[in-house]
Amino acid sequence: MRKLLRLLAVVVTGLSLSTGIAAAASSGSIGTTGPDSRNSVESRTEENRRVDNNNNVRVKNNNPQTATTGDATADRNTTAGGAMSGAAMNDGLLRASLSLNNSSALAGMSNSGNTSHTGTINNTGPDSYNSVKSSSSSEVRVNNNNNLTVENNNTQTATSGTSVVSRNTSGGSATSGDASNVSTTDVNVNITN
Repeated sequence: MRKLLRLLAVVVTGLSLSTGIAAAASSGSIGTTGPDSRNSVESRTEENRRVDNNNNVRVKNNNPQTATTGDATADRNTTAGGAMSGAAMNDGLLRASLSLNNSSALAGMSNSGNTSHTGTINNTGPDSYNSVKSSSSSEVRVNNNNNLTVENNNTQTATSGTSVVSRNTSGGSATSGDASNVSTTDVNVNITN
């Protein structure tokens, strides 16, 4: 009797970008300028993030099995006794647990919308042009490519032996053993993006 147990666990976790820019504060102030002056306070925050997760997981199991019982023969006896061959059995079990987690790839990224911008212009001369501008932009691009392949090739053969009772004065018994195949495949796939 042959018994085969294969257990496989694969865990792939996406790279964590936890070094995002913390919320920042920017300020500017202009005061006491002459006539016809151009006064401008400008603040701009731009944040660009790109995350590429390429996960390639492959599980391949080749499991050829053969089980054969012997021949049971009662031959050329005055009084034949009993002859019995043993059982032949194949038992194959594949358990594959695949887990892909890319959710931590965006952990710690800042939100530039939380940035504080302040600007003040005061006490400027006549006919002055005064301007306070503030802008924030944030762009996040996430590309997840998850390729999971599970291949299980399970070829099983179980053959019972030949039972023969012949050429006896008093015939006995000849029994061949059982032949059986058992195959179990259990695959769990969990993807979190």
